[in-house]
Amino acid sequence: MKKKYILPNQNEERKRQKEISYESFPNYETITNLGEGKKYYLRTYGCQANVRDGESLSGMLEMMGFSNTDSEWDADVLIFNTCAVRQTAEERVFGEIGNLKRIKDKFPEKIIVMCGCMPQEEVVVQRILKNYPQVDLVFGTHNLYRFPELLKEVIEKKARVIEVLSEEGRVVEDIPVRRSLISKGFVNIMYGCDKFCTYCIVPYTRGKERSRKIEDIIKEIELLKANNYKEVILLGQNVNAYGKDLGVEDGFTDLLRQCAKTGIERIRFYTSHPRDYKVSTIEIMKEYPNIMKSLHLPVQSGNTNILKKMNRGYTREDYLALYDDMKARIPEITFTTDLIVGFPTETREEFEDTLSLVDHCQFDMAYSFVYSPRSGTPAANMEDNIKSEEKKERLQELNDKLAYYALNNNKAYVGKVLKVLCEGTSKTNKEVYTGYSEENKLVNFTGPNNIINEIVEVEITEAHSFSLNGKVIENK
Repeated sequence: MKKKYILPNQNEERKRQKEISYESFPNYETITNLGEGKKYYLRTYGCQANVRDGESLSGMLEMMGFSNTDSEWDADVLIFNTCAVRQTAEERVFGEIGNLKRIKDKFPEKIIVMCGCMPQEEVVVQRILKNYPQVDLVFGTHNLYRFPELLKEVIEKKARVIEVLSEEGRVVEDIPVRRSLISKGFVNIMYGCDKFCTYCIVPYTRGKERSRKIEDIIKEIELLKANNYKEVILLGQNVNAYGKDLGVEDGFTDLLRQCAKTGIERIRFYTSHPRDYKVSTIEIMKEYPNIMKSLHLPVQSGNTNILKKMNRGYTREDYLALYDDMKARIPEITFTTDLIVGFPTETREEFEDTLSLVDHCQFDMAYSFVYSPRSGTPAANMEDNIKSEEKKERLQELNDKLAYYALNNNKAYVGKVLKVLCEGTSKTNKEVYTGYSEENKLVNFTGPNNIINEIVEVEITEAHSFSLNGKVIENK
């Protein structure tokens, strides 16, 4: 294939990106025929923001005439929508793309695409150029909407295309979407992050914070409601910073209010940052019953010194005060969080502050990780002086405590009736339904036929650390 590289910092590309509107391309008469009779395989890694990007990729592909397949061998186009949060995840992606060489050697006409957060790192682009000739198309998070044009160029010109933009453009609306779930709809409210936590690559791969216009968000939610979706999940790297870039003082609270007024049955949001919370947001959660009383509030560490090194912008005391205030205002609220153990220089005493914070908050669930250096972040230059074995021991100690509280919290639901959105049947047992309660508890339950995508009352009969079992209460 001929090579065409459009790398960062090219002025003409940035100018074009800012001027173009999605409606002006692709040339539908040409684009819609490109995928006729062809199939695509899409693999998405990472967070829910990546899942939502994957829905847009699928939507654009199906607009072009492609159909979906779960088989890499059957696909004409293979897309890897990547995550850059952890180095181990990147190496796994490279391993899988490396394995595709045998498919490419046997079927050279297949097109392999790498997109998402990883290509926003220049070192990744250079590695692809040097070691992965089987990859035909590479683009990043800032030009996802350009995918149809880029794929068209690869197909028609048989040219290897790499287009990674170093600067964010405007927010592009009306990109086609193929929803991945039948009952829940992911809705981006903003993109990027301005926090620059020292361990996190996201501000470098997703760019600065950019908020969608509130009318565009509400339009999307109303369309989901009209199509019988029961729940919307508002997405952003830091949702409670929504509207700051638009000059709106309390934008997230205003957005929640308008979302609630659409009448959609359930509203959730991920992820929020402790330092951006306002009392007004807590009060609006309390006021509207369709805003779920469950909150993911990442703390990362229970020690103020470590939080400062992480550049989190709050202290241990700040976090606990916010937590206690929320529990006082909304007693039934449930909490999940993120925790990192073994951050550079973390002492045993500092780690024990994390354990004691968990004792105080008794989280319903937590995503816990051993710290590992992430190339390109400030923390990667810090002295990582904690032995790997010590990190693993701390993680196990933390996880044991988290599991204890998760199980203890779940036991309190046995005998109670919860409202559960039935999302489908269990992967392991098709006679058992599965879904989430208002409290964001995973519930596996038995019940009558034809209840998928319905909110049903489930009596809880058994508790586990990370799920509940129950049975539907049928109307007599």
